[in-house]
Amino acid sequence: MTAVATASEAVLEAVGEVVVGGRRTLRLALAAVLAGGHVLLEDVPGLGKTLLARSMAQALGLEFRRLQCTPDMLPADVTGSFLYDPATREFTFRQGPIFAGLLLADEINRTPPKTQSALLEAMQERQVTVEGHTFPLAKPFHVLATANPVEYEGTYPLPEAQLDRFLLRLDVGYPAAEEEIEVLRRRLARQREETEVAPVVDAAGLAELQAEVEKVAVDESILRYCVELVAATRAHPAVEVGASPRGSLALTLVARALSVVDGRDHVLPEDVKECAIAALAHRLVLRPETWTSGVTGVQVVTELLGKVPGPASTR
Repeated sequence: MTAVATASEAVLEAVGEVVVGGRRTLRLALAAVLAGGHVLLEDVPGLGKTLLARSMAQALGLEFRRLQCTPDMLPADVTGSFLYDPATREFTFRQGPIFAGLLLADEINRTPPKTQSALLEAMQERQVTVEGHTFPLAKPFHVLATANPVEYEGTYPLPEAQLDRFLLRLDVGYPAAEEEIEVLRRRLARQREETEVAPVVDAAGLAELQAEVEKVAVDESILRYCVELVAATRAHPAVEVGASPRGSLALTLVARALSVVDGRDHVLPEDVKECAIAALAHRLVLRPETWTSGVTGVQVVTELLGKVPGPASTR
């Protein structure tokens, strides 16, 4: 596990050279990738979500593509389509932007549900089907999608069943004053807009790191804690539909990845607590009457973390 921890720290340091602050978000996003999942970054514009995704792709040695989602986008704009070649008099398949190691689906809530479904199906199945032909996607393959939570006109919010496909939902948050000054310093120092991150691993190396994470065993007490947290979401009075077993699985997988990032071969209750909000809050459907009171999924999970007893830490 030492090799995974060393590589993970190198990736975080490399990305941190261009992404100022946001260590928690970077750490959880990397853990989600090591766990084999996809991430939804939901925050206001201008906080560096695109920069984070591009920098992480460069550090991980993955082919990066950006898909700017728009209301007129069709599924073929994501998956690709068959085009007629007059020279050969045959139809050949031209790959869409989803054929990448890491795809940034920018403002995913601006594209219609039909196109969202094409993207999310590829995320789940790791393949696309076009006109009866199936094409496998790259391995590793990950999606970092962004969504703007403050502007709803002309958008198509992801339904809960599709939000559930994202392993984590993260926010970036406004930087502290000193961090924002550092952003300005670095921009002036490099004298150009573009940033570059040297690769720490390549796609094959990332696959090996992910295979190492899969070897981490999880104690029975941790498994029970994950299940009890998820079960508590179903019984909360503000929640109409609680997290499904996919929520328990997300907690377990990301907690396992976090333990490896920290150089441990065992999962602690603190690992579960660290990723609980990002793994569970977007999986909750709140009761309509709670909307007027301002209750959010984040508040519900935070409350439950204080109520559901966890196993004793063996740190």
